[in-house]
Amino acid sequence: MNRNFYSLCHQQFDLQKPFLVTETENFTYQDLDHCSAARAHWLVNAGLKPGDRVIVQVQKSAQNLFWYFACLRAGLIYLPLNTAYQPRELEYFTGNATPALIICDPDQRAIFESVATCQIETLNSLGEFSSPLPQSEDFPDVDVNTDDVAAILYTSGTTGKPKGAMISHGNLFENATTLTQLWQWQSDDMMLHALPVFHVHGLFVATHLPVLNSSTILFLNRFSAESVLEALPKASVYMGVPTHYTRLLQDPRFNQETCGNMRLFTSGSAPLLKQTFEQMVAQTGHQIVERYGMTETGMNTSNPVEGERKAGTVGLALPGVETRILDDNNELVGIDSPGNLLVRGKNVFQGYWQMPEKTADEFTADGFFKTGDVAAIDKDGYISIVGRDKDMVISGGLNIYPKEIESIIDQIDGVLESAVIGTPHSDFGEAVTAIIVLENNGLENKALESDGLEGLALKRKALEPDDIMAQLRAQLANFKLPKKIHFTDALPRNTMGKVQKNILRDTYNGPA
Repeated sequence: MNRNFYSLCHQQFDLQKPFLVTETENFTYQDLDHCSAARAHWLVNAGLKPGDRVIVQVQKSAQNLFWYFACLRAGLIYLPLNTAYQPRELEYFTGNATPALIICDPDQRAIFESVATCQIETLNSLGEFSSPLPQSEDFPDVDVNTDDVAAILYTSGTTGKPKGAMISHGNLFENATTLTQLWQWQSDDMMLHALPVFHVHGLFVATHLPVLNSSTILFLNRFSAESVLEALPKASVYMGVPTHYTRLLQDPRFNQETCGNMRLFTSGSAPLLKQTFEQMVAQTGHQIVERYGMTETGMNTSNPVEGERKAGTVGLALPGVETRILDDNNELVGIDSPGNLLVRGKNVFQGYWQMPEKTADEFTADGFFKTGDVAAIDKDGYISIVGRDKDMVISGGLNIYPKEIESIIDQIDGVLESAVIGTPHSDFGEAVTAIIVLENNGLENKALESDGLEGLALKRKALEPDDIMAQLRAQLANFKLPKKIHFTDALPRNTMGKVQKNILRDTYNGPA
């Protein structure tokens, strides 16, 4: 049996049913089938073969999704990139993935041409493609196996080098079918989609569940409280990040009446504060279903739709997902005791692209993946994420690894060293904060002539936060940029010389 994820979804299609409703266009499931078929033929005619990588960095649109499903149908590996990435980052992704094709926004074409030798096409914000498309409305989906890679999603690493997580067709199907059952998905659900489509939450969870069940997606180009509030009365399901909910709850129109048709609110990509959960209940009458996932695994846990939803927890392990929580000696911890969370299941990725040693390091001998998160489990089996790889910052639902930012700051003329941490932020959850030590403590010797006397005076260097930001802005996506920059005389270190970021977090813990 063909395990192509698109083929498995296609079996459920009600072809005349609305697939995607945008502000300006409506598409049926027959449109999805025909449009993805035409694009799959174009890909094959362009010489692409199963297993080739296709980098896509474009604005969110219906056409964006058509190209995604076309790649799946043709057995290609889809590689979405955040539209905020800068040239330095794009050069790395292009060199690492060695794509056969790049589809980008017209404004980005020159940048990709400077770093890539493969074929480059453009897709603008209106969905217009740079080459003519064939009129074919049928395409024989390429036969793939469960473990064949469907997509590569890059996730930053503690070393500063992003890792390409290889997600298989089987991983996608396992997660989608499990969540369909757990969240009691109904074919007549209306999914309000306000997430980006370059990561797991928006491209996989919020898209795959409707498509697997022939449900309709109300498709917003981006999140804004105004647009969500306008569309919400027509929807039954909304998936958001905590920042979405804090912004919506600031508006009195986000109330029981507006949410009267809603069946399910979910939250993920970052921790949901207990106070947000409680405010949601008080203001709308709905309890948010918080769940926990990763780029490498899709979803691992979820609070139940039926049963107790515990604020401050990410719920129970999904059916088919095994969890272990171990101490530093690899022994199982007791109830309510924190430890290192490991997971195993058919949802877990196939490894990191071109990083076999890193892949081996991240798995135990019996196949459990080391998430890097610190968790605890209560007597009822509910899991709480109580910590994580302390270097990682989650801002607005996006993962940011400080090493990448530190490596750029440290190269700036006048900087001796730096440390980047996450500090509390009322809107984004955490803010990227940089603590910087300047050379000579920010002072320089300068000859001074005064009253006929020559001597040495100390003058602060001209390097200021704006200078740091200007250089970072040219090399990093906006979501990675520090919201605060502090200068200090020295970074705190332990006896082994390691920077003590826990002390920095305590020192600079004021909300942004």
